[in-house]
Amino acid sequence: MRWGGQSVTATRERQSALPGLGLAEMAAMPGHLRTVRSPDFKGMVFHEVLAKSALNKVPGASSMPFSWTVNPYRGCSHACVYCFARGSHRYLDLDSGRDFDSQIVVKVNVAEVLSRELTRPSWQGEYVALGTNTDPYQRAEGRYALMPGIIDALGRSNTPLSILTKGTLLRRDLAQLAELRQRVEVSLAMSIAIADHELQQSVEPGTPSTRARLNTIAAAREAGFAPQVFLMPVLPHLTDSVPQLTRLLYDIREAGASSVMYGPLHLRSHVKPWFFEWLEREQPDLVPAYRALYPGASARAPQQYRMELAARIRPIIKRFGLERRHEDRLIPTAAVRQAATQAPGVPIAPTLF
Repeated sequence: MRWGGQSVTATRERQSALPGLGLAEMAAMPGHLRTVRSPDFKGMVFHEVLAKSALNKVPGASSMPFSWTVNPYRGCSHACVYCFARGSHRYLDLDSGRDFDSQIVVKVNVAEVLSRELTRPSWQGEYVALGTNTDPYQRAEGRYALMPGIIDALGRSNTPLSILTKGTLLRRDLAQLAELRQRVEVSLAMSIAIADHELQQSVEPGTPSTRARLNTIAAAREAGFAPQVFLMPVLPHLTDSVPQLTRLLYDIREAGASSVMYGPLHLRSHVKPWFFEWLEREQPDLVPAYRALYPGASARAPQQYRMELAARIRPIIKRFGLERRHEDRLIPTAAVRQAATQAPGVPIAPTLF
Protein backbone atom coordinates (compact mmCIF):
# COMPACT_ATOMS: atom_id res chain seq x y z
CA MET A 1 0.00 0.00 0.00
CA ARG A 2 1.38 3.36 -1.04
CA TRP A 3 0.95 5.02 2.36
CA GLY A 4 1.60 1.89 4.40
CA GLY A 5 5.08 3.14 5.28
CA GLN A 6 3.64 5.89 7.45
CA SER A 7 4.40 4.10 10.68
CA VAL A 8 5.82 6.10 13.54
CA THR A 9 8.53 3.52 14.25
CA ALA A 10 10.86 2.65 11.39
CA THR A 11 13.22 -0.30 11.27
CA ARG A 12 16.81 -0.93 10.18
CA GLU A 13 17.75 2.73 10.21
CA ARG A 14 21.27 3.70 9.38
CA GLN A 15 23.06 6.98 9.74
CA SER A 16 24.78 8.16 6.57
CA ALA A 17 26.07 11.17 4.75
CA LEU A 18 24.36 12.23 1.53
CA PRO A 19 25.78 12.32 -1.98
CA GLY A 20 27.30 15.76 -2.31
CA LEU A 21 27.00 16.45 1.40
CA GLY A 22 29.85 15.30 3.61
CA LEU A 23 29.63 14.73 7.34
CA ALA A 24 31.34 18.04 7.97
CA GLU A 25 28.70 19.95 6.00
CA MET A 26 25.86 18.16 7.76
CA ALA A 27 27.42 18.71 11.17
CA ALA A 28 27.55 22.42 10.39
CA MET A 29 23.76 22.55 9.97
CA PRO A 30 22.43 24.44 13.02
CA GLY A 31 21.20 22.02 15.67
CA HIS A 32 22.00 18.95 13.56
CA LEU A 33 21.68 15.65 15.45
CA ARG A 34 21.92 12.97 12.79
CA THR A 35 21.03 12.11 9.21
CA VAL A 36 18.82 9.05 8.83
CA ARG A 37 17.57 6.77 6.06
CA SER A 38 14.84 4.18 6.53
CA PRO A 39 13.69 1.33 4.26
CA ASP A 40 10.09 2.30 5.03
CA PHE A 41 10.69 5.64 3.27
CA LYS A 42 12.59 4.66 0.15
CA GLY A 43 14.54 7.52 -1.39
CA MET A 44 13.96 9.79 1.60
CA VAL A 45 16.62 11.22 3.90
CA PHE A 46 15.77 12.84 7.21
CA HIS A 47 18.04 15.46 8.80
CA GLU A 48 17.04 15.53 12.45
CA VAL A 49 17.73 18.87 14.12
CA LEU A 50 17.07 20.56 17.45
CA ALA A 51 15.04 23.71 16.90
CA LYS A 52 15.92 26.85 18.82
CA SER A 53 12.44 28.26 18.29
CA ALA A 54 9.09 27.01 17.04
CA LEU A 55 6.99 30.12 16.54
CA ASN A 56 7.74 32.17 13.41
CA LYS A 57 6.56 35.78 13.40
CA VAL A 58 4.63 36.89 10.32
CA PRO A 59 5.94 40.26 8.96
CA GLY A 60 4.21 43.16 10.62
CA ALA A 61 2.95 44.63 7.34
CA SER A 62 1.01 41.46 6.54
CA SER A 63 -2.74 41.66 6.02
CA MET A 64 -3.16 38.03 7.01
CA PRO A 65 -5.46 37.17 9.95
CA PHE A 66 -2.73 35.54 11.99
CA SER A 67 0.62 36.65 13.36
CA TRP A 68 2.46 33.37 13.91
CA THR A 69 3.24 30.13 12.11
CA VAL A 70 4.81 26.80 13.09
CA ASN A 71 6.68 24.64 10.57
CA PRO A 72 7.83 21.27 11.96
CA TYR A 73 9.54 20.31 8.68
CA ARG A 74 11.60 21.90 5.93
CA GLY A 75 11.40 20.33 2.50
CA CYS A 76 8.39 18.28 1.48
CA SER A 77 7.98 14.77 0.11
CA HIS A 78 4.73 15.78 -1.60
CA ALA A 79 7.11 16.87 -4.41
CA CYS A 80 4.62 19.24 -6.07
CA VAL A 81 6.40 20.62 -9.12
CA TYR A 82 4.93 24.10 -8.58
CA CYS A 83 5.72 24.44 -4.85
CA PHE A 84 6.60 28.02 -3.89
CA ALA A 85 8.65 26.87 -0.85
CA ARG A 86 11.35 25.14 -2.89
CA GLY A 87 13.69 28.11 -2.64
CA SER A 88 13.99 27.75 1.14
CA HIS A 89 16.25 24.71 0.68
CA ARG A 90 18.90 26.92 -0.88
CA TYR A 91 19.54 28.38 2.58
CA LEU A 92 20.69 24.91 3.58
CA ASP A 93 23.00 24.52 0.57
CA LEU A 94 20.53 22.01 -0.88
CA ASP A 95 18.89 22.38 -4.28
CA SER A 96 15.29 23.44 -4.77
CA GLY A 97 14.49 20.46 -7.00
CA ARG A 98 15.06 16.86 -6.00
CA ASP A 99 16.72 17.75 -2.68
CA PHE A 100 13.62 19.65 -1.61
CA ASP A 101 11.49 16.57 -2.33
CA SER A 102 13.71 13.99 -0.66
CA GLN A 103 15.92 15.62 1.99
CA ILE A 104 13.66 16.64 4.82
CA VAL A 105 14.75 18.66 7.83
CA VAL A 106 12.88 17.42 10.91
CA LYS A 107 12.64 19.60 14.01
CA VAL A 108 12.39 16.69 16.41
CA ASN A 109 11.93 18.86 19.52
CA VAL A 110 9.48 21.33 18.00
CA ALA A 111 6.59 20.43 20.35
CA GLU A 112 8.72 20.89 23.47
CA VAL A 113 10.12 24.22 22.26
CA LEU A 114 6.64 25.40 21.28
CA SER A 115 5.27 24.46 24.69
CA ARG A 116 7.92 26.60 26.40
CA GLU A 117 7.26 29.54 24.09
CA LEU A 118 3.51 29.40 24.71
CA THR A 119 3.97 29.55 28.49
CA ARG A 120 5.89 32.81 28.40
CA PRO A 121 4.08 35.72 30.09
CA SER A 122 4.42 37.69 26.85
CA TRP A 123 2.34 35.18 24.86
CA GLN A 124 -1.10 36.65 24.11
CA GLY A 125 -2.80 33.60 22.62
CA GLU A 126 -2.63 34.91 19.06
CA TYR A 127 -3.69 32.83 16.07
CA VAL A 128 -1.14 30.24 14.88
CA ALA A 129 -1.18 28.83 11.33
CA LEU A 130 0.31 25.50 10.26
CA GLY A 131 0.87 24.51 6.65
CA THR A 132 1.76 27.96 5.32
CA ASN A 133 5.22 26.77 4.27
CA THR A 134 5.79 23.02 3.87
CA ASP A 135 3.04 20.52 4.67
CA PRO A 136 2.83 19.39 8.33
CA TYR A 137 1.13 16.14 7.24
CA GLN A 138 3.63 15.08 4.59
CA ARG A 139 4.95 11.50 4.73
CA ALA A 140 7.60 12.37 7.34
CA GLU A 141 4.80 13.00 9.83
CA GLY A 142 3.92 9.31 9.66
CA ARG A 143 7.37 8.55 11.02
CA TYR A 144 7.94 11.38 13.49
CA ALA A 145 4.38 12.18 14.67
CA LEU A 146 5.19 15.76 15.61
CA MET A 147 1.70 17.18 15.08
CA PRO A 148 -0.06 15.61 18.11
CA GLY A 149 2.50 17.26 20.39
CA ILE A 150 2.13 20.59 18.59
CA ILE A 151 -1.67 20.42 18.83
CA ASP A 152 -1.43 19.50 22.50
CA ALA A 153 0.87 22.45 23.22
CA LEU A 154 -1.48 24.85 21.43
CA GLY A 155 -4.45 23.38 23.28
CA ARG A 156 -2.89 23.68 26.74
CA SER A 157 -2.28 27.38 26.09
CA ASN A 158 -5.76 27.93 24.56
CA THR A 159 -4.19 29.11 21.32
CA PRO A 160 -6.44 29.13 18.23
CA LEU A 161 -5.01 27.48 15.14
CA SER A 162 -5.49 26.73 11.48
CA ILE A 163 -4.12 23.83 9.43
CA LEU A 164 -3.71 23.70 5.66
CA THR A 165 -2.62 20.38 4.19
CA LYS A 166 -2.71 17.91 1.31
CA GLY A 167 -2.06 15.07 3.75
CA THR A 168 -4.70 12.52 4.62
CA LEU A 169 -2.81 11.76 7.83
CA LEU A 170 -4.82 14.66 9.21
CA ARG A 171 -7.53 12.07 9.91
CA ARG A 172 -5.34 10.57 12.65
CA ASP A 173 -5.61 13.80 14.64
CA LEU A 174 -9.26 14.72 14.03
CA ALA A 175 -10.43 13.49 17.44
CA GLN A 176 -7.71 15.50 19.19
CA LEU A 177 -8.55 18.58 17.13
CA ALA A 178 -12.28 18.15 17.77
CA GLU A 179 -11.66 18.07 21.51
CA LEU A 180 -9.54 21.21 21.27
CA ARG A 181 -12.23 22.90 19.17
CA GLN A 182 -14.52 22.88 22.21
CA ARG A 183 -12.22 25.50 23.80
CA VAL A 184 -10.61 27.46 20.96
CA GLU A 185 -11.10 28.11 17.28
CA VAL A 186 -9.69 25.39 15.00
CA SER A 187 -9.86 25.87 11.24
CA LEU A 188 -9.05 23.09 8.76
CA ALA A 189 -8.40 23.37 5.04
CA MET A 190 -7.43 20.86 2.38
CA SER A 191 -5.52 21.77 -0.77
CA ILE A 192 -7.19 20.18 -3.83
CA ALA A 193 -6.61 21.57 -7.31
CA ILE A 194 -6.62 18.75 -9.88
CA ALA A 195 -9.50 16.42 -10.75
CA ASP A 196 -7.73 14.24 -13.32
CA HIS A 197 -5.96 11.41 -11.47
CA GLU A 198 -3.08 10.89 -13.93
CA LEU A 199 -2.32 14.59 -14.14
CA GLN A 200 -2.54 14.96 -10.37
CA GLN A 201 -0.06 12.13 -9.81
CA SER A 202 2.31 13.67 -12.35
CA VAL A 203 2.19 17.20 -10.91
CA GLU A 204 2.01 16.15 -7.23
CA PRO A 205 3.72 12.74 -7.26
CA GLY A 206 4.19 12.40 -3.51
CA THR A 207 0.67 13.36 -2.43
CA PRO A 208 -2.42 11.34 -1.62
CA SER A 209 -4.90 11.18 -4.47
CA THR A 210 -7.62 13.76 -4.95
CA ARG A 211 -10.19 11.13 -3.95
CA ALA A 212 -8.33 10.39 -0.71
CA ARG A 213 -8.27 14.09 0.10
CA LEU A 214 -11.99 14.43 -0.63
CA ASN A 215 -12.58 11.53 1.76
CA THR A 216 -10.55 13.40 4.38
CA ILE A 217 -12.80 16.43 3.94
CA ALA A 218 -15.80 14.17 4.52
CA ALA A 219 -14.17 12.79 7.68
CA ALA A 220 -13.47 16.32 8.95
CA ARG A 221 -17.10 17.26 8.30
CA GLU A 222 -18.27 14.19 10.22
CA ALA A 223 -16.00 15.23 13.10
CA GLY A 224 -17.85 18.53 13.34
CA PHE A 225 -15.60 20.82 11.28
CA ALA A 226 -16.49 23.06 8.34
CA PRO A 227 -13.41 22.34 6.20
CA GLN A 228 -12.37 24.73 3.48
CA VAL A 229 -10.68 23.87 0.20
CA PHE A 230 -7.83 25.71 -1.44
CA LEU A 231 -8.23 25.16 -5.18
CA MET A 232 -4.68 26.30 -5.83
CA PRO A 233 -2.96 26.44 -8.14
CA VAL A 234 -5.21 26.42 -11.16
CA LEU A 235 -2.90 25.41 -14.03
CA PRO A 236 -3.45 27.34 -17.28
CA HIS A 237 -4.54 25.12 -20.19
CA LEU A 238 -4.39 22.04 -17.95
CA THR A 239 -7.00 22.40 -15.20
CA ASP A 240 -8.84 25.62 -16.01
CA SER A 241 -11.64 24.62 -18.39
CA VAL A 242 -15.25 24.98 -17.30
CA PRO A 243 -15.92 21.20 -17.44
CA GLN A 244 -12.80 20.47 -15.35
CA LEU A 245 -13.62 23.12 -12.76
CA THR A 246 -17.26 22.06 -12.63
CA ARG A 247 -16.35 18.42 -12.01
CA LEU A 248 -13.88 19.26 -9.26
CA LEU A 249 -16.08 21.80 -7.49
CA TYR A 250 -19.01 19.38 -7.59
CA ASP A 251 -16.88 16.70 -5.91
CA ILE A 252 -15.66 19.22 -3.34
CA ARG A 253 -19.24 20.23 -2.54
CA GLU A 254 -20.35 16.60 -2.25
CA ALA A 255 -17.46 15.83 0.11
CA GLY A 256 -18.78 18.44 2.54
CA ALA A 257 -16.46 21.42 2.12
CA SER A 258 -17.84 24.70 3.41
CA SER A 259 -16.11 27.04 0.98
CA VAL A 260 -13.44 27.31 -1.72
CA MET A 261 -10.63 29.76 -2.29
CA TYR A 262 -8.96 29.61 -5.71
CA GLY A 263 -5.92 31.08 -7.40
CA PRO A 264 -3.87 30.58 -10.59
CA LEU A 265 -0.35 29.19 -10.73
CA HIS A 266 2.30 31.41 -9.14
CA LEU A 267 5.83 30.72 -10.41
CA ARG A 268 8.61 32.34 -8.41
CA SER A 269 12.07 32.44 -9.97
CA HIS A 270 13.52 29.53 -7.99
CA VAL A 271 10.54 27.32 -8.91
CA LYS A 272 10.44 28.07 -12.63
CA PRO A 273 13.34 25.85 -13.73
CA TRP A 274 11.93 22.82 -11.90
CA PHE A 275 8.39 23.45 -13.18
CA PHE A 276 9.50 23.99 -16.77
CA GLU A 277 11.63 20.85 -16.63
CA TRP A 278 8.43 18.95 -15.78
CA LEU A 279 6.44 20.83 -18.43
CA GLU A 280 8.97 20.13 -21.19
CA ARG A 281 8.96 16.44 -20.27
CA GLU A 282 5.22 15.90 -19.72
CA GLN A 283 3.42 18.66 -21.66
CA PRO A 284 5.88 19.97 -24.28
CA ASP A 285 3.16 21.44 -26.47
CA LEU A 286 2.30 23.90 -23.69
CA VAL A 287 5.80 25.29 -23.17
CA PRO A 288 5.32 28.28 -25.55
CA ALA A 289 2.02 29.19 -23.90
CA TYR A 290 3.57 29.11 -20.43
CA ARG A 291 6.58 31.12 -21.58
CA ALA A 292 4.13 33.76 -22.77
CA LEU A 293 2.14 33.72 -19.53
CA TYR A 294 5.21 33.77 -17.25
CA PRO A 295 7.93 35.60 -19.19
CA GLY A 296 11.32 36.36 -17.67
CA ALA A 297 11.11 36.96 -13.93
CA SER A 298 7.33 37.30 -13.93
CA ALA A 299 5.77 35.15 -11.20
CA ARG A 300 2.09 36.03 -11.53
CA ALA A 301 -0.24 35.12 -14.33
CA PRO A 302 -1.18 38.25 -16.29
CA GLN A 303 -4.23 40.21 -15.24
CA GLN A 304 -6.13 39.26 -18.39
CA TYR A 305 -5.76 35.57 -17.61
CA ARG A 306 -6.78 36.11 -13.98
CA MET A 307 -9.91 37.95 -15.12
CA GLU A 308 -10.79 35.17 -17.57
CA LEU A 309 -10.32 32.54 -14.86
CA ALA A 310 -12.51 34.48 -12.45
CA ALA A 311 -15.25 34.72 -15.08
CA ARG A 312 -15.18 30.92 -15.43
CA ILE A 313 -14.86 29.76 -11.86
CA ARG A 314 -16.80 32.24 -9.75
CA PRO A 315 -20.24 31.34 -11.19
CA ILE A 316 -19.51 27.65 -10.53
CA ILE A 317 -18.41 28.34 -6.95
CA LYS A 318 -21.60 30.34 -6.42
CA ARG A 319 -23.79 27.65 -8.04
CA PHE A 320 -22.47 25.01 -5.63
CA GLY A 321 -22.76 27.25 -2.57
CA LEU A 322 -19.00 27.31 -1.95
CA GLU A 323 -18.48 31.05 -1.63
CA ARG A 324 -16.36 32.10 1.33
CA ARG A 325 -18.34 33.50 4.21
CA HIS A 326 -17.19 36.41 6.33
CA GLU A 327 -16.47 34.13 9.29
CA ASP A 328 -14.24 31.76 7.29
CA ARG A 329 -10.67 31.89 8.54
CA LEU A 330 -8.23 32.55 5.70
CA ILE A 331 -5.32 30.09 5.57
CA PRO A 332 -3.12 31.53 2.83
CA THR A 333 -0.26 30.00 0.94
CA ALA A 334 3.05 31.83 1.11
CA ALA A 335 2.52 32.98 -2.46
CA VAL A 336 -0.61 34.83 -1.33
CA ARG A 337 1.18 36.08 1.78
CA GLN A 338 4.09 37.40 -0.26
CA ALA A 339 1.79 39.30 -2.57
CA ALA A 340 0.14 40.91 0.44
CA THR A 341 3.30 41.85 2.29
CA GLN A 342 6.16 42.48 -0.11
CA ALA A 343 7.11 44.12 -3.34
CA PRO A 344 7.39 41.74 -6.30
CA GLY A 345 10.69 39.91 -6.51
CA VAL A 346 11.71 40.45 -2.88
CA PRO A 347 12.08 37.02 -1.23
CA ILE A 348 10.99 36.27 2.28
CA ALA A 349 14.02 35.07 4.26
CA PRO A 350 12.86 31.84 5.89
CA THR A 351 13.25 30.96 9.53
CA LEU A 352 15.19 27.71 9.37
CA PHE A 353 15.19 26.56 12.97
